[in-house]
Amino acid sequence: MGRENGFSRRDFLAASAGLAAAAGAGAGPLSIARAAHVAGSDALRLGVIGCGGRGTGAAADSLDADPAVKLVALADVFQDRLDGCLGSLSGEDRFKGRIAVDESHRFVGFDAYKQLLASEVDIVALATAPHFRAMHFEAAIAAGKHVFMEKPVGVDPTAVRRVLAAADQAQARKLCVVAGTQRRHQPKYRALMERVHGGAIGKIVSARAWWNQGGLWVKQREPQWSDMEWMLRNWLYFTWTSGDHIVEQHVHNLDVINWAVGTHPVKATAMGGRQVRTGPEYGNIFDHFAVEYEYPGGVTMTSMCRQIDGCASRVDEVVSGSSGVVKFGAGVIEGAQPFKYSGPDVNPYVEEHKHLIEAVRGGPYINEARTVAESTLTAIMGRISAYTGQEVTWEKVLNARMDLSPAAYAMGPVEVPPVAVPGRTKFE
Repeated sequence: MGRENGFSRRDFLAASAGLAAAAGAGAGPLSIARAAHVAGSDALRLGVIGCGGRGTGAAADSLDADPAVKLVALADVFQDRLDGCLGSLSGEDRFKGRIAVDESHRFVGFDAYKQLLASEVDIVALATAPHFRAMHFEAAIAAGKHVFMEKPVGVDPTAVRRVLAAADQAQARKLCVVAGTQRRHQPKYRALMERVHGGAIGKIVSARAWWNQGGLWVKQREPQWSDMEWMLRNWLYFTWTSGDHIVEQHVHNLDVINWAVGTHPVKATAMGGRQVRTGPEYGNIFDHFAVEYEYPGGVTMTSMCRQIDGCASRVDEVVSGSSGVVKFGAGVIEGAQPFKYSGPDVNPYVEEHKHLIEAVRGGPYINEARTVAESTLTAIMGRISAYTGQEVTWEKVLNARMDLSPAAYAMGPVEVPPVAVPGRTKFE
């Protein structure tokens, strides 16, 4: 079918022929020259596309990751969000002298990302609503930029295919890419995963993953806002902007399971609904999902996510094997080879930027675009199954024609599809 029916993950202060042709035209000399420039200079110029809480947080994390990073360019659809981001970062004493965004490098509008990418930045952080990630990532790689991009990296299969194609172009040009799946950069998770992959729990047989919590922020509509402006400011609650919370948030936990198993699932059977958040301010997304995923070899995962106040909360991942079990949240392995993590507890949101910067400076090459794209599609597969009430396969979802893009990127009317009804909503 053609259509389906905050703040950031961290509170800021609390803490494809066209692409191939464009990339191929300068793949050799441009990428080599850029790597040489970065490796030979202390300064790294950062640009941020998407200046809400998530983009502001990503900029702060990058600045905290390396004292030589300077913020030199910002882009957003809305002037007030750009101004708010710049004001917040400029007000931090620890960033004094490193916020250097002059008037000519403050870009506003739907095409602001193009203007930023045409400027002299070494690393770009992509932190808009998830719908825009694929087009921004394509453009960033074509422009020869190293990329930090927030998760998820799309809301439909069409976007995921675009990201996968751009991931290959990044690989060919040795452009470094890190995604906002910060558990992959967290020492506890890395230590546990190394042991899992080394056989500490034997052969993996099943897994469980949860992101159950209360509600998040919501933006009530202002009289002067068009449909488009309201949806972009209230982006969590529309499938076309966020992908629904199974995609926007639960992707973290699904990514951990894919990482542990070493691949993506082959099919999904799900249920879900919209029981509490039923007002128009909650757009057309669900408030709870439960999914059974099946991986190659018959490995199964039970996945749950919920955003309903007053309910039990749990954010965690557990993987069971033939000779043990790993509990990632607790940092322990139980069974034949017991282990308890007791190492450093660092900020993983800063750590992911450190790893990107190390790679840009000539360290081991890193490109997480494909893994985060596969985890994003894992979440999309669960959403589609819940929306339709049908079992769906990886291959069918990956190759689906579904594209949730609006008719035009302009401030004006936008049709909101009705809330999905399992058993009635179709997938093709």
